[in-house]
Amino acid sequence: MIKKLKLEELNRVDLSTYRQMTKRPLVLVLDNIRSALNVGAVFRSADAFAITKIYLVGITPVPPHPDISKAAIGATLSVVHEYVSDIASCLKALKAENYLIVGLEQTNKSTALQSYAWDEKVALVVGNEVEGISNEALEWIDDFIEIPQFGTKHSLNVSVAVGLVLWDYIRTRLSTD
Repeated sequence: MIKKLKLEELNRVDLSTYRQMTKRPLVLVLDNIRSALNVGAVFRSADAFAITKIYLVGITPVPPHPDISKAAIGATLSVVHEYVSDIASCLKALKAENYLIVGLEQTNKSTALQSYAWDEKVALVVGNEVEGISNEALEWIDDFIEIPQFGTKHSLNVSVAVGLVLWDYIRTRLSTD
């Protein structure tokens, strides 16, 4: 018989342990995301995959915000985050820290997600729900990836897309961790 596990049976770390554990060498850069609910959902995925940090850039809502809290259900307390007003200065600083800057965007230079060979230390840039990654960010990005789609729509919700990409990055490391 199948039995759903209760929260106390899931064997998750507590907040203090999570804050001290080693994180994945991946940071997220949220470039002018409009929806606080999307930001909250990204925090939740970032917590699930234990990424290093989220940079909230430009008009992206920042905690504390009721809609972020609603979707994040506590992940704003576990995931390190920082607001940065200017995308170019954010990406320039990450390059100086030897991050490979990867943009999630449909371009003439994008690699399909399933074919992308992940670098170890990555800064993943995701853009606005309507406009995508800002023009100011494009020149700083080393690689572009896109998620193949087969329906009539040309994009996924930004928080859903982030979850898929984070899983792909983590999936490539599961056998070595």
